[in-house]
Amino acid sequence: MHIRRTTTADLPSVMAIYASAREFMRESGNAGQWGDEHPPRAMIEDDIRRGESYVCEKDGEVLAVFMISPGPDPTYEKIDGAWQNDAPYSVVHRIARHSLAGRGAKGVGAFCLNWCIKNFGNLRIDTHKDNAPMLKLLGQLGFIYCGIIWLENGDERLAFQKAIHSL
Repeated sequence: MHIRRTTTADLPSVMAIYASAREFMRESGNAGQWGDEHPPRAMIEDDIRRGESYVCEKDGEVLAVFMISPGPDPTYEKIDGAWQNDAPYSVVHRIARHSLAGRGAKGVGAFCLNWCIKNFGNLRIDTHKDNAPMLKLLGQLGFIYCGIIWLENGDERLAFQKAIHSL
């Protein structure tokens, strides 16, 4: 597997991954995090234009997608809790893998987040309280629960950080 920046040519695969992820979320008791249409195509196109969208490929097939951007992130300014540090950080959003069996996607979430840790260091990420698979993955990778943050629309998210002090 390898990570590369997303291109506009990847959009059909990326949008299929997000559709698959939304279905997986519904089936695993997390229907509220992304609903029926999040993230919208225009948001992903903006991520690509800014150079902040990445895909994970294996044998030429796109298996996962995520967005990583340098902080500060406005939704992380107020937290009911405390961040591990106030050092510069990057934020991972919209990470998703294809959930269909047989697509070689096992372990791809960990691969993507480990790549982010290696290449960006101090990371912050949030997820919905009902996203059990992501909560498990964050724990396995050593992310520390820091508290609750609120999205622009007022929805609560559980916030995590993995602080790497030197790269």
